[in-house]
Amino acid sequence: MATIASEQTVSAAAARSRPFRLAPWAISYLQAMPLIVILGFFFILPILMIAVVSFWDYDFAGIYPAFLSMNYTDTLGSWVTWKTYLNTLKFAAIVWALTLFIGFWVAYFLAFHVRRTSTQMILFLVCTVPFMTSNIIRMISWIPVLGRNGLVNSALVSSGIVPQPIEWLLYSDFAVVLAMVHLYTLFMVTPIFNTLMRIDRSLFEAARDAGASGWQVLWNVVIPLAKPGIAIGSIFVLTLVMADFSTVQVMSGGQSASVALMMKNQMSLLQYPAAAANAVVLLVVVLLMVAAILRVVDIRKEL
Repeated sequence: MATIASEQTVSAAAARSRPFRLAPWAISYLQAMPLIVILGFFFILPILMIAVVSFWDYDFAGIYPAFLSMNYTDTLGSWVTWKTYLNTLKFAAIVWALTLFIGFWVAYFLAFHVRRTSTQMILFLVCTVPFMTSNIIRMISWIPVLGRNGLVNSALVSSGIVPQPIEWLLYSDFAVVLAMVHLYTLFMVTPIFNTLMRIDRSLFEAARDAGASGWQVLWNVVIPLAKPGIAIGSIFVLTLVMADFSTVQVMSGGQSASVALMMKNQMSLLQYPAAAANAVVLLVVVLLMVAAILRVVDIRKEL
């Protein structure tokens, strides 16, 4: 009995002296807690607030807590809203195609035709120089270039190419697309350039040894391996274009519309629930576009 009692005493003392350890799952949750708090406060909570406000009622005097579907029925039941969404999708498709074409060839040149790494970095920094100024300044810099008495029209008229200034260069959909391509091409160049720099150059030699031409190497080797970068750049460009209102407002001269500009006008009229409903619908549309891209291309290796 004394032996058993002494063994129990020793085991109890050992248990008291043993350090307390959390379960592995608890450690994982504690490590992720700062990120969860930050994302919850700055990302999830604002989206939830927008979703809640989208069901509220409003008039010229203020907004009132309620649970009404009026804002969504007014948004989805109006042909003006559908036309605005189609116009926004048109801008997104055109800008995406142009930025993809320009961005891919710029990234291809930097990755494969510039041999020295220092030169690559210098040229890449040159591409980022415009980002040292604000989007508004870069956008309105096109006005003296495209205006009726701007540089382009003056050169065309003085050279005799056109008899009079071209009106549609400024305050038109052309000007909106041009400004957006100027603003967002770098968001396509950067991820594609990073992807191309990771490609093993021995693959090109193997393809040429197998008899592939330069275009065949590009189509069968470079483009398939560049798909993750293309997908990331596409997500950046599409989300930025869908949410842009200042470029549409300034460069179209108020003659064109977008969903973001419609929401901006609603907020200026204190129609916050209607703007929130439009924001929720726009978020769903953008998420569907991103989901479609992710279904086609797996970008996990690039993240």
